[in-house]
Amino acid sequence: MEFLLIFISAIFVNNIILSQFLGICPFLGVSQKVNTSLGMGVAVAFVMTLATLVTYLVQYFILVPLGLQYLQTIAFILVIAALVQMVEIILKKVSPPLYQALGIFLPLITTNCAVLGVAILVIQKDFSLLQSIVYAFSTAIGFALALTVFAGIREQLSLVNIPKGMRGVSIVLVTAGLLSLAFMGFSGVDGGLRKLFGIE
Repeated sequence: MEFLLIFISAIFVNNIILSQFLGICPFLGVSQKVNTSLGMGVAVAFVMTLATLVTYLVQYFILVPLGLQYLQTIAFILVIAALVQMVEIILKKVSPPLYQALGIFLPLITTNCAVLGVAILVIQKDFSLLQSIVYAFSTAIGFALALTVFAGIREQLSLVNIPKGMRGVSIVLVTAGLLSLAFMGFSGVDGGLRKLFGIE
């Protein structure tokens, strides 16, 4: 049941973009079309889950035993960058069609602060390895959901006659704010489920 709570909370209640404001750059930059957003969402899900697994192992098997916790952020950045490069090289050799589909998004993921944010959050929340993987995957689904919904809204906005002063970045930011408010409606779900199942 704890995993279900982590899953629901990461997607809806504590959405990485709309609640924690991590990953805003791709959220605003790669959300013009739904197809592009789905591609970015899939790439982020893969890299975020893999990066969380590797950084968790680096933290507890290298940094903590050697007393180098203060190097956590820089170590995680290096691990994520190396991981993205390895994934890119492997995909290019093993599956060229998948590389063509995701290749454009992979370099963007290196600079996506949501990936680093999740890697650090699982350490701060003191999750186990399995909880960390569930949290990372759920967060990636939440990222993809927010990105895709936002892209769908932006596609619809392109068909509407928007007042001149609200065109461009203005309407995008207003829409993002309204979407964030919509997701705030889920804020009581987490506590309600915990009470329902008697989890503290």
